[in-house]
Amino acid sequence: MQVFLSSPRGFCAGVVRAIDVVDMCLRRYGPPVYVKHQIVHNPHVVSDLERRGAITVEDIEEVPEGSLVIFSAHGSPPDDFFKAKALNLTVIDAVCPLVTKVHNEAKKYHREGKKVLLVGHKGHQEVRGTMGQVEMTLVDDTAEAELTDWDSEEEVAVLTQTTLSVGDTAQAINAIKDKFPNAVVRNDICYATTNRQDAVYKMAGLVDIVLVIGAQNSSNCNRLREVGESLGVPAYLINGPEEISEEWLVGKNNVGITSGASTPEVLVESVIDSLSPEKVTMITGVEEDIMFNLPKQLR
Repeated sequence: MQVFLSSPRGFCAGVVRAIDVVDMCLRRYGPPVYVKHQIVHNPHVVSDLERRGAITVEDIEEVPEGSLVIFSAHGSPPDDFFKAKALNLTVIDAVCPLVTKVHNEAKKYHREGKKVLLVGHKGHQEVRGTMGQVEMTLVDDTAEAELTDWDSEEEVAVLTQTTLSVGDTAQAINAIKDKFPNAVVRNDICYATTNRQDAVYKMAGLVDIVLVIGAQNSSNCNRLREVGESLGVPAYLINGPEEISEEWLVGKNNVGITSGASTPEVLVESVIDSLSPEKVTMITGVEEDIMFNLPKQLR
């Protein structure tokens, strides 16, 4: 068996920043440190931080008054900040700067009097945070999505979740532009999501199966699996080697491996070790050298 290893893969700059924030807070302030929602969507990362004293909560009311709370990389609605203030919490916001950019775009277009459409997945933490910024309407990222019955001449601004499928989002945006020809479109899919999907496109023609290493609740990991499937290659999303089915590998000589933007490399290495390939071939891709500044409280 030969393994083809996709590049780029794994942690993006926003995830590195978010994990560093929790790590620094644990070292500087000591445990417990509260985290609103999983800091990033990966159970291995979350468990490691929780072993060191991070406590993950889903509601601000779960945080004891006067404590320190970190808001996750996915972004939080203003209501969370109001709740935190009422409880006299110290807030350190680990939101990815590229998500903050979408929030600022939403506020800008709302101020200009445009109606805002957000292309994204209902219920995803990033979408909740973005939709809390101003009044907006959510559109599923498929061409078949039902569009609002606004007048076609309505001034519309279109934003997107940062971790969507590049192909599906393009179809959704085309459908929106067909209905609202004058719409202002900001495609906000982030560099890491785009690069990892492009890498799977590049790898798919060389392999018999694609294994995406990452969490089931990770949007960008699910999109990587979908890209592989869309190219006719069996693709599976797994957290680690224990989730590999031997049936998947029957007759498969070339195995492609990639990982989502919140997946630590140690999990990729564990999958490769479990496969015991005769050869590992790196598929070179875009070199990422992006770094984000820490929140001002930690600089």
